[in-house]
Amino acid sequence: MNFTKKVGALNLFIITLCVLIIVVAIYLFLRGDQRHAIFIGLWVPTILAFAIFLKQILNGGK
Repeated sequence: MNFTKKVGALNLFIITLCVLIIVVAIYLFLRGDQRHAIFIGLWVPTILAFAIFLKQILNGGK
């Protein structure tokens, strides 16, 4: 099966974006910029929560 069709293009984009944000946050943390790393790391749950909210709206609240 095609992974993109099974997961969905938008879901794949959101997951890729979140993984990229986590990598950037880890890089900043290891470089010694802890405050920026924590700030950027908090974007991931916010993006995922917003994606879940949008999916609920698009599915009619099911």
